[in-house]
Amino acid sequence: MRYVIGYTDTPTGRDALALGIRLARSYGGSLHLVIVLGSESKPTLTPTDPGYERFLQDTAAGWLAEAEASLPDDIEHDSHIVYADSFSEGLLGASRDLLASMIVIGAARGGLLGRFALGTVASDLLHSAKVPVALAPEGARRVGTAPLSRITCAIGTRAGADALLDGALLFARRGDSPLRLLSLVAIDQPGGSADRAAVERAKEHATSVVEQARTCLPDDLVPEAVIATGDRIEDAVQSIDWDPAEIVFVGSSRLARPQHLFLGSTAAKILRELPVPMVVVPRDSVLTLGE
Repeated sequence: MRYVIGYTDTPTGRDALALGIRLARSYGGSLHLVIVLGSESKPTLTPTDPGYERFLQDTAAGWLAEAEASLPDDIEHDSHIVYADSFSEGLLGASRDLLASMIVIGAARGGLLGRFALGTVASDLLHSAKVPVALAPEGARRVGTAPLSRITCAIGTRAGADALLDGALLFARRGDSPLRLLSLVAIDQPGGSADRAAVERAKEHATSVVEQARTCLPDDLVPEAVIATGDRIEDAVQSIDWDPAEIVFVGSSRLARPQHLFLGSTAAKILRELPVPMVVVPRDSVLTLGE
């Protein structure tokens, strides 16, 4: 697997790098650190100073060299400076050129510690990327770089659910990671947690998904199911016990174009309350059990 890390020499960039290290240590693969500079061909109102352009290149190269020097010896890595009209455009281009399995970025500055605050880059990627996007919450670098402890997969019944489960199962198998299946079906129906029929449907669905997951996992990895209930999605997320070292997989909205991401309203609400990293998986994901 190849992880493209959207890097800047900021707390946000270091959060992304720390998550990238944990992903590589847990599931294998290499890190590709990417810094995006303004397009050299983009017209500007004032003439470009060649000296300033060189200064930017040297600064970016220095940041990348320092970041690579900080990486553990067991992590395969390289670095790239790319030019684009925007940071998100540069990351998307790099992910295509490098045949990346995932893009990893940090949350925008301004979020509460351990929470997400989506900035322009994250929002752009979550509405256009063709590969899964991993988001590191504010302060993720403080958790350390040990392997991830568990995968929680937010399961549902809408289009794209199979691709999401495939992605979670693939990572669970690669990393020999415990898998928790989180059902949000109950709070995604009219009546919310007060609707007993909805809760029963959620339990039945979760049971069937657990059985499906068992057929794809080693005997010593037994998936568990959790039913989240609450008056609001945010309340349900808050009611769950979260391990600071785990990661959450959620699916793209049914409104997404084929092979593209689109962060739906449910995933956005989950994101605002999560204290752990999250991976958003496209409906037609590159992460398949065929790997």
